[in-house]
Amino acid sequence: MFRFANSEYLYLLFALIPMAAIFGYAMYRRSRNLKKYGNYQILKQFMPGYTTWRYYFKCALFMIALAGAIFVAARPQFGSKLEMVKRKGVEVMIAMDVSNSMLCEDIKPSRLQKSKQMIYKFVDGMENDKLGLIVFAGQAFTQLPMTSDYSAAKMYASNISTGVIPTQGTAIGAAIKMAVNGFSSKTNVGKAIIVITDGENHEDDAVEQARIANENGIQVHVIGIGKPEGAPIPDGHGSFRKDIDGQTVITKLNEQMAAEIAAAGGGLYVRADNTNNALKYIQSELDKSAKGDVESKVYTDFDEQFQTIAWIVFVILIIEIFIRERKNKFLSKFKLF
Repeated sequence: MFRFANSEYLYLLFALIPMAAIFGYAMYRRSRNLKKYGNYQILKQFMPGYTTWRYYFKCALFMIALAGAIFVAARPQFGSKLEMVKRKGVEVMIAMDVSNSMLCEDIKPSRLQKSKQMIYKFVDGMENDKLGLIVFAGQAFTQLPMTSDYSAAKMYASNISTGVIPTQGTAIGAAIKMAVNGFSSKTNVGKAIIVITDGENHEDDAVEQARIANENGIQVHVIGIGKPEGAPIPDGHGSFRKDIDGQTVITKLNEQMAAEIAAAGGGLYVRADNTNNALKYIQSELDKSAKGDVESKVYTDFDEQFQTIAWIVFVILIIEIFIRERKNKFLSKFKLF
């Protein structure tokens, strides 16, 4: 496993973009100023040994060295020892609606994006728990099996879109059934399903599947995403989706359906808004669940890899120091630069 111990330093790489622009502008100003004194080709004859490529080469070496220094500060590491560890936690499966109605923007920035943001927040609040991710529309699909790899969970969540499942619809029941099968067989650990949906179930009996899950010791919580009064669905071309009669489709949060599913699953129903209150209520409920032994494979030792990069940076800086914008009289005999 590869990681950066101080990954926050990698954001400094973005500073290289304006720095490169500054170097380029400085070279442009220099060339423009030279042209004020006459023809550039004639002036070059009075500046023997001067070449512009040396300046660009020095700048490139400096930028590479600076990027390398940032990587050194971030401390790249490789995992060297993998162990199975036991921690006290719960198992959670998140079932997220990815039907076209989730493109509705009655919750900012949209129902879909708000749902993804909630998943990020939820993962950030996890410590020793395990998490799985299911997406559903007309069908259900396991996006991420149960894992304790939170980085992977956030990465998979970021890739969710309404296009991951081609069959349209809202098969909440199928998603709950799939989530139930995704848990471990342990009986001493709390288990919960979190369904994020606008509640427009068109495919199956979600209430019955939630009841079955609850009978198996799994709570089903539902986060309603959207507003009861509804809103049109953007079509991605500056307009809104229409039905076969040419009328604008209005998608509404079905709170009654969502609440019935949560009640049958022995869990909570909360409606999401532009705050994170809904997530806090669910997290508070999960904290009451029994904490059992959750096994996961983790790297317990990591080998530092920054030394090699540091030596490369050092060599590049030495080369950059010895390269001058004019030819070195001594080195020019050897035609090195």
